[in-house]
Amino acid sequence: MALAVTSSSSTAISGSSFSRSGASSESKALQICSIRLSDRTHLSQRRYSLKPLNVESHSRNESWVSRASTLIAPEVEEKGGEVEDFEQLAKKLEDASPLEIMDKALERFGDEIAIAFSGAEDVALIEYARLTGKPFRVFSLDTGRLNPETYRLFDAVEKQYGIRIEYMFPDAVEVQALVRNKGLFSFYEDGHQECCRVRKVRPLRRALKGLKAWITGQRKDQSPGTRSEIPIVQVDPVFEGLDGGVGSLVKWNPLANVEGSDVWNFLRTMDVPVNALHAQGYVSIGCEPCTRPVLPGQHEREGRWWWEDAKAKECGLHKGNIKEEDGAADSKPAAVQEIFESNNVVALSRGGVENLMKLENRKEAWLVVLYAPWCPFCQAMEASYIELAEKLAGKGVKVAKFRADGEQKEFAKQELQLGSFPTILLFPKSAPRAIKYPSEHRDVDSLMTFVNLLR
Repeated sequence: MALAVTSSSSTAISGSSFSRSGASSESKALQICSIRLSDRTHLSQRRYSLKPLNVESHSRNESWVSRASTLIAPEVEEKGGEVEDFEQLAKKLEDASPLEIMDKALERFGDEIAIAFSGAEDVALIEYARLTGKPFRVFSLDTGRLNPETYRLFDAVEKQYGIRIEYMFPDAVEVQALVRNKGLFSFYEDGHQECCRVRKVRPLRRALKGLKAWITGQRKDQSPGTRSEIPIVQVDPVFEGLDGGVGSLVKWNPLANVEGSDVWNFLRTMDVPVNALHAQGYVSIGCEPCTRPVLPGQHEREGRWWWEDAKAKECGLHKGNIKEEDGAADSKPAAVQEIFESNNVVALSRGGVENLMKLENRKEAWLVVLYAPWCPFCQAMEASYIELAEKLAGKGVKVAKFRADGEQKEFAKQELQLGSFPTILLFPKSAPRAIKYPSEHRDVDSLMTFVNLLR
């Protein structure tokens, strides 16, 4: 994953090297030679300092304060301690140019924001950042399965802007297990979500744990069925930032209201590097096995995961921006994609949960998540919960899930302490009552600590 200052300036923090890119070759004097520690107060009133992109933040000494997550993201505090309403800010910036939006984002977050660069039209984001004259950071996810042309573009961008991109890679053990168990091309048979979770979503989650905000190249016209309501700026509804918990990360989408044709006109006008695959009919470019050219008249997303239903053409990086069906939360369509799918996660029926509640002396402890598959916070913890289940396999703890929306919601509220989704319960071996996990920190280490201390 990469961060940038002007070409020759880099600062090492906790073993991770950062480079920051300046506005242009003329402004390379604007090198930042040190990192300023931030002393902003977060929602939880904790203090924190800048951490590198590739280091997760796990606070072991904090008291677990019960702050039930809701589907309404909270406001985030500004430097002066005042609460900033990003929903109102998004409305104010609705007619702003991408350059204005980029300038506002970099001014607001400084060293604690980074551009997510995927190697396609995201070059526009880097060019806009350069034009602001402010230092900026860039990061990218290297899945290990990108096209050679994409890697050559990365090199060209680094040379063009005098930056050094730092990449985030998938966990080698996880990739090895996936390939050994299911082969190199299992996604053609059972869908791309599992592979994307290992190669993209988990590395992104690690990266964002070192930031307060990130900048993406999402546009409304990229996928009208799923991205038509992307705001200019928002509190990220899915991923957690540096300080952890709901509302700890802000997401900027400077190109949200820009049409793809205008982005390309901008790229040509500014004469910046672009992926050579675009000249071969590729529009939306991802991993090599999952990307192909589109025909004239086809939408750009038709070239991604072409063997799947059109509604599934998302990799999970922007789940929080996927447009939901109209209607109340509990009336979500039954066809919504299931989550927490793993051989190590037991799917409990209501009868199974009731039997579990009756047992006073269990042979094994049980960890159960009460979830709704349409809930973005449940989706956000999917990867960490599955990883936890893998680590606990065969170690005296059963990991399970219980779908608690719809007709099961009242039962879950009355009998299972459900307040909001997700709710996580531990049924210890000896204690008759379930213990509710009280924290919003749903990373693997925090959940593992909870289990080990109470099982």
